Amino acid sequence: MRQLPMGAYAYIGCAVLAAAGCAAPAVLPAAGTPWLTVALLAVLYAGCERVRDCPLSRALARGSRPGGAPGHGDGMPSRWGCPVLLAGVFLLPPAAAALVALPGALLAGTAERSPAARRVWHAAELALAAWAAAQVFGAGGSRAVLTPEFPYALLPAAAATTAFCAVLAVLDGGVLVAAERHPPRTAWRGLLLRSLAPHLVHGLAGLMMAVLWRSSYGPAAALLVLLPMYISCWVFAQYHRERAAHQATIRALVQAVDLKDRYTRGHSERVGRASVMIARELGMAEDRLEVLRFAGILHDVGKLGVPTRLLQKDGPLTSEERRVIELHPEYGHEIVRGIGFLGEARAAILHHHERMDGKGYPYGLRGREIPEFARVVAVADAFDAMTSTRSYRRARPVAAAVAELRRSAGAQLDPRMVRALVAALARHGWQPEVVTAGADGPALPPPRRTGAPLRRRHTPGAVPPAGTSAVPGNAALPGAGATPHPGAAKGER
Repeated sequence: MRQLPMGAYAYIGCAVLAAAGCAAPAVLPAAGTPWLTVALLAVLYAGCERVRDCPLSRALARGSRPGGAPGHGDGMPSRWGCPVLLAGVFLLPPAAAALVALPGALLAGTAERSPAARRVWHAAELALAAWAAAQVFGAGGSRAVLTPEFPYALLPAAAATTAFCAVLAVLDGGVLVAAERHPPRTAWRGLLLRSLAPHLVHGLAGLMMAVLWRSSYGPAAALLVLLPMYISCWVFAQYHRERAAHQATIRALVQAVDLKDRYTRGHSERVGRASVMIARELGMAEDRLEVLRFAGILHDVGKLGVPTRLLQKDGPLTSEERRVIELHPEYGHEIVRGIGFLGEARAAILHHHERMDGKGYPYGLRGREIPEFARVVAVADAFDAMTSTRSYRRARPVAAAVAELRRSAGAQLDPRMVRALVAALARHGWQPEVVTAGADGPALPPPRRTGAPLRRRHTPGAVPPAGTSAVPGNAALPGAGATPHPGAAKGER
């Protein structure tokens, strides 16, 4: 409780007083409150709050702003509980509807920081939202026409649900300002739009519960509405388990690479982030962004197949050692080829060292022959390599790295991807890590390019023939794995 500022306590106190004023008329003898309905709905809502673990329940909370204040995520009813609250809005007078959420909200689990304040805030804002929604719904006498003229209640129900969502958004924006000192101009941004569509779906479920409640089948029939929600929750739980498994797979591979090559620790995550920045600037479909992020994160996973003594060698590489290191895209492709969810990322891992002029490796692809994801990752890889501090050199300023990218556009890098990254940097900025290599590691000298470039032609995404090897031939920016051209920073392994 001591962790919240006094302004937050004052704000929560005002909300509690307002909620008490809204609910107080329900206890007056003349109010005629249907206490049995209130009690049944309150018990049902309290039970629903005990299953907030459902991934569907957490989906609404992810629309909240990050932070420790009792904000939008805490104030949201669970996916199970929201239809119950809205059913109370459609069945009860405003003061009685405000009472339905109180037991469940006050008993629900919450974060460790200031749990009592969070529970009180949770109860107060839900009571105010339910009271406002019931006022809107009852303004046209809609409670009287739930049956048999059910369709006529759809529009008032939508208006009431919108009011419910809007009150929550307004109150949560205020608590972000009071408790976390968010700037007022941004505290409310997106709160309503992110949660309106899910609430409208919940409103329809709540209206169906109210209609069944008033039907000849009675309150027990209203519970049937929760059955499809339970099925949806189960389906989403399977989906989230699969996603968690995917994330764990990626995390394990990245950690293995970081442990093996201490010089580029953290590099993979930043390449994934920069790749997504490029993709968003290009307007790529959202369903491709996560796969592209995986491509950026795993682009160097093939280093697991390269001897550690070469990755950490204190001295120039021989021609044969360079050829071994340049096999890492093919090793990476072999490592991930059986991971189905990576999709296009596999081709990016294999081809991210190709060049637009055809002098890259492993297959010497040219221009549009290079897969789109590989062209994105190549730019992100080169940019992060230049702007990251390593044990043997300081990071380049972002402006210098951008100038180098522009000079290499067309020959080594795709100009379209370079323009997209430059535009994204101008819009969002960039915060590189200060140090990405172990401070105790030996300095890594620039690798030496030897031998004539030999190239093999191959279709994009194909697996190289067994027993063949990649050869040098990629005069590259930092991050490309070969000797840099004049003016570039030292090459990366």
